[in-house]
Amino acid sequence: MKNVYTVAQVNSYIKNMFTQDFLLQSILVKGEVSNCKYHSSGHIYFTLKDEKGAIACVMFAGNRSGLKFHMREGQQVVVAGTVDVYERDGKYQLYAREIILDGAGLLYERFEQLKRELEDRGLFSLEYKRQIPKFVRRLGVVTAPTGAAVRDIINIARRRNPYVQIILYPAIVQGDQAPQSIVNGIRALEQAGVDVMIVGRGGGSIEDLWAFNEEIVAQAIFDCSVPVISAVGHETDTTIADYVADLRAPTPSAGAELAVYDAALVEAQLKEAEAGLTRRMKQKIAAVRMQLQNSRTRLRYLSPMGQIREKRNWLCQTEERLQDRMERRLQKNRHTLSLYVEKLKGLSPLEKLNQGFSHVADRAGRTVTDVNRVQPGELLTIHVKNGRIIAEVKEKEQWKQSTGS
Repeated sequence: MKNVYTVAQVNSYIKNMFTQDFLLQSILVKGEVSNCKYHSSGHIYFTLKDEKGAIACVMFAGNRSGLKFHMREGQQVVVAGTVDVYERDGKYQLYAREIILDGAGLLYERFEQLKRELEDRGLFSLEYKRQIPKFVRRLGVVTAPTGAAVRDIINIARRRNPYVQIILYPAIVQGDQAPQSIVNGIRALEQAGVDVMIVGRGGGSIEDLWAFNEEIVAQAIFDCSVPVISAVGHETDTTIADYVADLRAPTPSAGAELAVYDAALVEAQLKEAEAGLTRRMKQKIAAVRMQLQNSRTRLRYLSPMGQIREKRNWLCQTEERLQDRMERRLQKNRHTLSLYVEKLKGLSPLEKLNQGFSHVADRAGRTVTDVNRVQPGELLTIHVKNGRIIAEVKEKEQWKQSTGS
């Protein structure tokens, strides 16, 4: 009878075969991360797959120093480690010692690492951002001398302000020489005394744009005394230069619009401001003139001569009113006096005498009103209009008074 082996013996035998295979003891495997799980123990369990297969993987907590990024689903990675058998389950798996991102993923990780470092150093801090001048006379541009980017910048700048001076530094924007070329351009335009600087290029892959993710370019932008506008790639592209620059433009065309003011718009605004200023000046002058006129009126009213004239006019008017009242009072009194005179005339003895009446008095001067008070032979004095008459009573006759029945 042939030898019979236990499951454990078979698994142990297979494990020994894996252990003795030099290739499996130090192998690099490339694939896509899936089913990635970070265990509470610190171990990382995941599956590495491609279009034709998959292999279980584990990175123990003690090897985590070989991982420089946080693993996520879908990442393309290269795993360095050992393929071995887990005897209990009889399954082989890849024991990872180091994991790195593959291709563009590796560049992205470098990007994130440099971004964190520069942010920690304060290169992205808002307190260091310089204000972009509103009215630019000299515009510096660091970009490739050919291509759509430089044409767009020049065309838009000329359209917005035909009087702006554009100074182009023809830089290399892709390849190993690009970072230093960009740095040289920034320093040269700073020395040229431009008012603002656009640093950028057209769109491309992360590899194409990588020069703008280099630390020396970021440091040159940060150290530049001239405000820098970063205009790299398309709106969805983001580089380290965008974070360090004083202002980020989504495209080179937008960078030109942000850097160069619209001369026609400014001219229209100036004309509108001039009209508004003229209108307000006229209103102010009219208000001041009105205030001056009011002040003159108050001054005339409050001045001593003005008050004297005012009092003099008041006295004249008062005098006229007094004279008028006195005249009316005199006329009234004259009229009243005339009435009294007429009454007195009616009661005056002289007036009676003028009318043919006379006054008879006895020798004692008593008025004789009754015939019984005189006797014949008695002398009487008769007063008339122009004198008196001494008469003797010859006889007297008493009239009979009629009595009513």
